[in-house]
Amino acid sequence: MHDMTITRRLIHWISHNLYFFFAGLACIVWFLFRTGTKPTRVEYPCQRASMAGAQLWFAVYLYPLVSMVRPQLNGRDQINLLLVAGVILAIVIIGAWYFFGHGNPEPFTEDVAPPAVPSDIFVVNGTSGNDGGVVQLLDLMEREGNPFYAVRNGTREPGLIAPDDVVIIKINSQWDERGGTNTDLVRELIQAIVDHPDGFTGEIIVADNGQAQNGPANTGGSMDYVKNNAGDRSQSMTRVVSSFSTHYRVSTYLWDTITTTRVNEYAEGDMGDGFVVNTTKNPTTGIIVSYPKFQTRYGTWVSFKNGIWNTENHTYERERLKIINVPVLKVHNQMGVTGAVKNYMGVPSNKLTSRMRGAAHNSVDKGGMGTEMAETRFPAITILDAIWVNAVPGKGPTSSYDIATRTSTIAASTDPVALDFWAAQNILMPTAKSLGYTDLSSMDPENNSRGKFGNWLRLSMRELRKSGYNTTMDRNAMNVFVVEKKP
Repeated sequence: MHDMTITRRLIHWISHNLYFFFAGLACIVWFLFRTGTKPTRVEYPCQRASMAGAQLWFAVYLYPLVSMVRPQLNGRDQINLLLVAGVILAIVIIGAWYFFGHGNPEPFTEDVAPPAVPSDIFVVNGTSGNDGGVVQLLDLMEREGNPFYAVRNGTREPGLIAPDDVVIIKINSQWDERGGTNTDLVRELIQAIVDHPDGFTGEIIVADNGQAQNGPANTGGSMDYVKNNAGDRSQSMTRVVSSFSTHYRVSTYLWDTITTTRVNEYAEGDMGDGFVVNTTKNPTTGIIVSYPKFQTRYGTWVSFKNGIWNTENHTYERERLKIINVPVLKVHNQMGVTGAVKNYMGVPSNKLTSRMRGAAHNSVDKGGMGTEMAETRFPAITILDAIWVNAVPGKGPTSSYDIATRTSTIAASTDPVALDFWAAQNILMPTAKSLGYTDLSSMDPENNSRGKFGNWLRLSMRELRKSGYNTTMDRNAMNVFVVEKKP
């Protein structure tokens, strides 16, 4: 009889005001998982509200339960109490999994070793892209012990670009106006490369894959836009490259033209242009990695992953191929921010991987671009175009002349993750704030909500760290060097 009384009282205790019972549990789940490992988040308004709800839940349910069963705790009462506690714990765990972990198979945890050395970021303010800003940027790198040129006066020294390298300048070509990489900046970068102190004998390819979709005409990218991101708006990428091609091996390659063609590697006897596609998904990010393989205008055989194919000895010259990643900084209506990491969406074939149910674009919010970088070719350096930025939340990746804001900044780093983190916090967010926007959560790299920019940037960082690359989102592990453009 006594056991039935205890059981009935327990059932009555749970069923009384059932709505608040579950609402209070939701407050507890929200507080625990949104606070996470950052105690400072308890000061957020939503955290304070959830903490108040949690405290009220304890007062209404937990404390009366303890007082109800404590005076007469025989063996069966203890079992009943444990059963109730188990049900509550199960509800909390299931609720947390559903609301915060469901659909994200591997949330970010700090189980991968952080970088051994800090990441350097170099910044030039007050540049228009056609006023010597790139040279000043490279000079800044040189002064701080990060030389751009790999060979100097016949003596091999540490550096990024050697005189006989084949350099892919990976731009953003999918959008016109301010949505694509600044053509003035690309012109200055090409000039800096061909002005190598030992003389440049290599080759430069300005390239991108606009995926043959979206863009201003829904046909993908272009190197021949009428409306370009430059001081002279008629200056297209093709026009920039043509100004060098008389004296140097400089060309363009729009990978849209081969994005639906699947090929094998040169070492397998396939000399055709197209995309090499993995046969399986990455188990963590779900991407099927793919990359372009093509012959340039000058007859050079290029595998984005394996390097330059030597047709005489049938080997890859891996170290001769260098990637300079040159994205434009802007917001993105799905991914929050487009910058250094997201720009690698122009490397794989989304069409081919979609057919195999491992679409590249669908993997971005799971860290897929980190996988793409790690399993193909990591950029030698990223030079971020923030001369004009789109800082209007939710409006990118297209960016008209009218919507863009001039910030006159370029920045560079060998760590694309750190560069994205710094640029979002120090360029994009302040610009949005100056325009009157107050909700900057979509572009905040510290917003670790599932699917948001900060979350997928962390997941991308994790993929890169797993492969041994030096990347960080810790501002204390970043050295930032800033100079003002000289008049």
